[in-house]
Amino acid sequence: MFCFQCEQTAKGTGCTQLGVCGKQPEVAALQDLLIYACQGLSVAAHAAAEKGVQDKDTDRFIYRAVFSTLTNVNFDPARFPELINKAVELRECMKARLAPLGVVPPSCEALSFTPAGDLAGLVKQGETHGIPVMADKNLDTQSLKQTVIYGIKGVAAYADHADILGQYDGSVAAFIYEGLSSALRDDLDLNAWIDMAMRCGKANLRAMELLDAANTGTYGHPVPTAVPLGHRKGKCILVSGHDLKDLETLLEQTEGKGIDVYTHGEMLPCHGYPKLKAHKHFFGHYGTAWQNQLKEFAAFPGAILMTTNCIQKPAASYLDNIFTTGLVGWPGAEHVKNGDFSAVIDKALAMPGFTDDLDRGTVNVGFARNAVLGVAPAVIDAVKAGKIRHFFLVGGCDGAKPGRNYYTEFVEKTPADTVVLTLACGKFRFFDKQLGDIGGIPRLLDVGQCNDAYSAVQIALALAKAFNCGVNELPLSLILSWYEQKAMAILLTLLSLGIKNIRLGPSLPAFLSPNVLSFLVKTFEIKPIGTPEEDLKAILG
Repeated sequence: MFCFQCEQTAKGTGCTQLGVCGKQPEVAALQDLLIYACQGLSVAAHAAAEKGVQDKDTDRFIYRAVFSTLTNVNFDPARFPELINKAVELRECMKARLAPLGVVPPSCEALSFTPAGDLAGLVKQGETHGIPVMADKNLDTQSLKQTVIYGIKGVAAYADHADILGQYDGSVAAFIYEGLSSALRDDLDLNAWIDMAMRCGKANLRAMELLDAANTGTYGHPVPTAVPLGHRKGKCILVSGHDLKDLETLLEQTEGKGIDVYTHGEMLPCHGYPKLKAHKHFFGHYGTAWQNQLKEFAAFPGAILMTTNCIQKPAASYLDNIFTTGLVGWPGAEHVKNGDFSAVIDKALAMPGFTDDLDRGTVNVGFARNAVLGVAPAVIDAVKAGKIRHFFLVGGCDGAKPGRNYYTEFVEKTPADTVVLTLACGKFRFFDKQLGDIGGIPRLLDVGQCNDAYSAVQIALALAKAFNCGVNELPLSLILSWYEQKAMAILLTLLSLGIKNIRLGPSLPAFLSPNVLSFLVKTFEIKPIGTPEEDLKAILG
């Protein structure tokens, strides 16, 4: 195997024996083969899209299939053959639709690939389609190809979340088809791939816009909400991941059953949505970020539901208590289908639950774009009066590798006349810090999940408009942590908007070649993080 799509990749170069995330070599091979099968489908679908032929069911499949290969989603090898075979089936259907139009897709091996008939055969096929085998002779071209593919994985994730709640735009899938099929080509130069990367960022902006409309249109705009960090006596279920629809369904199915529902990780911001917080048994938040599951889940006295990416290898002590749904999979963990959470509920009722009440204070969530822009006049006045000197957006993915305490120290050391906006699970390094307020405006504002990055973009654009300047001229600095492919998609979105001077850490992506990294530094002034003291001094002078 060879995998270097996430920040924690072995030795900063690539996982070759076993994924640091827990991914087995056979799963890595199956994921590589699924991407290859999706590329074959994309060749046909891209040719069809150019003739105005598009199929929503195929689009929805490409979202889910590509999302399944994202870091920390599906570790179950038994789940991949169906996806691989479905990709080939849809490819052949698309080719059949093109034939009467006289359209013949560009010839390539992926367009005629036939999957093996068993799992072992599929694994062997996947081993012939990994990065080392398929690498471009040009290191820089290969670097940009991988950047686009990983960005597409993030786009697919956001598009899938949005589609689940009824928000769809065929242009997003059309770009995915173009990007995946183009990665099979060797005739595109570096400028073409740079352009493709920027277009990936724009496609992701559209996907995030759809997701924002889906979440707020279904559950209302988040409102500032204090979320308990303790617990109360009673049966309990813990929900992790990102999916709001799964949470809503579980809340409905647990109504009146004497079970409290708690959030974990990226589900914390869900407490700010009016329709979700209306459920009285939606109580509080338990634990921190995804990489602390082994300790936190082992101590949770109820059932656990994983809704999207973020699962770690479950310890034997709680394997029987953890359930997966949607695209998530782990061998041995019970998988829930069709939104029927009765098995999760039965497990929660059979477990002891919390035996006492415990008050651990609260944290505030719900400062998405509507809430922040609702007090924009006060924020603008505070800036003009010199009460707010600078804004920091400190967010992104958390992870287990050393160096991430930088973000905790950075936030702790921000001056009292600055405001910190945050989003995604990176905030769990400092989400419970008491930074106070500036004239009633909290100094720490939780914008939401990584899925809510659109809110942060809109806040920045609105402030730029209010001050009649560009985003790069605002007293705003972006201090980002990355871990997986959704973060890469967001980074490409920021670059496509022309945003510069981003500080990125804790380490730079292994798939960026020296020349590509040099281009990003020169063009967008991307910087690796230093020390909190050095970076604050450089930013604030």
